Amino acid sequence: MAEEPNQKENAPSAEASQAPAAAKPAEAKPATQGGGQTGQRQGAGGGRFGGPGQGPGQGGGGRFGGPGQRQGGGGGRFGGPGQRQGGGGQRGRWNDKPDDGFSEKVLCINRSAKVVKGGRRFGFSAVVIVGDKKGKVGIGQGKANQVPDCIRKASENARAELVKVVLRDTTIPHEVLSRYDGAKVLLRPASTGTGIIAGKTVRAICELAGVRNLLSKSLGSNNPLNLAKATLSGLLELRDRNEVMKARGKSIPEPEAPTAEEPAAAAESVVVGEPVVAVE
Repeated sequence: MAEEPNQKENAPSAEASQAPAAAKPAEAKPATQGGGQTGQRQGAGGGRFGGPGQGPGQGGGGRFGGPGQRQGGGGGRFGGPGQRQGGGGQRGRWNDKPDDGFSEKVLCINRSAKVVKGGRRFGFSAVVIVGDKKGKVGIGQGKANQVPDCIRKASENARAELVKVVLRDTTIPHEVLSRYDGAKVLLRPASTGTGIIAGKTVRAICELAGVRNLLSKSLGSNNPLNLAKATLSGLLELRDRNEVMKARGKSIPEPEAPTAEEPAAAAESVVVGEPVVAVE
């Protein structure tokens, strides 16, 4: 009886079938790092339409960001090329504040809208307070189409409107009630350690003027600009005692030296009589 041919002899072995698959070179996978146009190295070309990166962790950041020259280059939307770490500011970053010893505080920012044929055009106005905390303070206003520009204009205006305020140590010399339009502010001196008892508007002006102890009360409108002008008007009404005496043509009295207290009178001696004995 003829033997049937072994069908498995003509079939390739399992090892032989697996060998070509193992011998195939590994296909190069596309680099996932760097989502920009051309990623030169790790992290190159960040964001949409990001420029080519020049080093590790670099690349044009943000949308339409420029090429990054160093780490963190090209920041913000439509940001320019970053020259140093964190370069390429975000949309008109304003970092050119003058260092002249004055402190600034933004009191309020208002937005206005103008309706035109193409839509709305927004404008911004800001109120900034500037002071050196040594008796000089000023209030400024600025208007522009961008917030940083209006703050810069308000700061420049406040520096041009600086005034001198009369102080007595860490408080004001006397009580004053001032008005501006619908705002009415009452200011009173306070002892050391009291602090500034006031709202944010009055507090901001008094702190930058150099006042540390004060009592105040707003009796009218709470509009920030009118309230600030009423507070500044009250500070300008303050007068020192010596200046008033000179204006009236009177001599300034010298401070009296503290006198020693007189000794207390000696206590009177009490004579105790002999007890009376009742005789029966």
